[in-house]
Amino acid sequence: MKEMQALIAMEGIEKVFPGVHALNQCRFELLPGEVHALVGENGAGKSTLMKVLTGVYQKDAGHIYFSGKEVQIPHTKAAQDLGISMIHQELNLMPDLTVAQNIFIGREPRRAFPLFVDEKRMNQMVRELLERMNLQLDPREKVADLTVAKQQMVEIAKALSFDSKVLIMDEPTAALTDNEIEDLFRIIGQLRERGVGIVYISHRMEELKRITDRLTIMRDGCYIDTLRTREVTIEQIIAKMVGREIDAQARPMIQQVSSETVLEVRNLNRGKVLKHISFQLKKGEILGISGLMGAGRTELARAIFGADPIDAGELYIHGKPATIKSPHDAVKHGIGYLSEDRKQFGLMVEMDVKTNAVMPSLPQFRRWAGVMNDALAEQTAKQVTEALQVKTPSIHQQVKFLSGGNQQKVVIAKWLIRDCDILIFDEPTRGIDVGAKTEIYRLLNELAQQGKSIIMISSELPEILRMSHRILVMCEGRITGELTHETATQEAIMTYATMRTGT
Repeated sequence: MKEMQALIAMEGIEKVFPGVHALNQCRFELLPGEVHALVGENGAGKSTLMKVLTGVYQKDAGHIYFSGKEVQIPHTKAAQDLGISMIHQELNLMPDLTVAQNIFIGREPRRAFPLFVDEKRMNQMVRELLERMNLQLDPREKVADLTVAKQQMVEIAKALSFDSKVLIMDEPTAALTDNEIEDLFRIIGQLRERGVGIVYISHRMEELKRITDRLTIMRDGCYIDTLRTREVTIEQIIAKMVGREIDAQARPMIQQVSSETVLEVRNLNRGKVLKHISFQLKKGEILGISGLMGAGRTELARAIFGADPIDAGELYIHGKPATIKSPHDAVKHGIGYLSEDRKQFGLMVEMDVKTNAVMPSLPQFRRWAGVMNDALAEQTAKQVTEALQVKTPSIHQQVKFLSGGNQQKVVIAKWLIRDCDILIFDEPTRGIDVGAKTEIYRLLNELAQQGKSIIMISSELPEILRMSHRILVMCEGRITGELTHETATQEAIMTYATMRTGT
């Protein structure tokens, strides 16, 4: 049987930035109709390798072959002309334009008088394209009115409108619900049948096992291995990614939880999103909150933290009534909140590590007459970031240059410096790699053992089961179930997560 010719073959790829050997003799192969995962920790070189393939970066050495012929890709248009497209994690659409306008921007069909766009023809072309993809979308609808999942489908349609033969997807399911993920997988199946090669970048191991044919592993800018997905276990993939074995089943030590109640929530209500919420949080406990998208988990966290107003309910901290009407009130009561969107709500990414770390605690670094004790602030930031093992050249590095896991550690650092007793973690490991996840898990366990009390919201059931001493499950704004560490299973959680109780 004749061996199938590769759509893409990259060999001996080198890329050096000042002080960083980003790619060292890297290789990658993609076959027609293949879904090929590219995996590795943040900083492993995955994005850099794909930016070389799409013309964002130029390789310093090596060879790129497209359908057996060596090619040069000096810029992104050259990649596009070859039929190579990339859908980034942060979508590149213009919200005030329609679906059709976004898909054909810069190459709109014209009327007989070329000054005018032929909107009718353009809408029809897009309608036919969407029908081929079995997508129920109106070409005339504004992108701003679409869900994130539908915006992603528009990006895929845009890529296919260039007759793309290679489609690179970077964390395509990060912001999707389970039903939306199923739709995406259906589209991927259609593309596979048409012979489109798909490079699939994701940190979600279960997805990779389900959707991909092969996977290529990278570590520290180097090619490690290419394996058939069905022939390898998740544990083997992770070990190759991080260069060490990771105990995926590590659980917190139950005996560390005190009987002392640190936070009590009584009958919390907020419109239709929170209904009669009551629970207790113990000292040294990791309390998991699970549920499907829209269950009200983030809304509960924001209500406790004072970011959103409540209609009714009471909060007690260390047994005393607490009035929390703003995040400032929450911080004064020793509550820290790590938002699921750390870049928008948790960090000032243009500022350095030190500034981010000490920002909530500025009063404790003020001398007489309001002058800052900069030396003390620097010393404190350095001590805490070193204790958390934040990987950064110095505390004066801008946060935007850190990996996702290290950015998350900076958010944790600022609340530790503020000495918060209660920490609310909303999706603490979203968008970070397996190795960094393990470090975050270690940190959470250590904080709990030190007596900190943690509320952890997560959409990943293995994470909730692994980390929580106790689990509350929400559905449609209510707590529908409570599970102990010993009795919790994925099936039990999903049963409560779908337990609709009416209004």
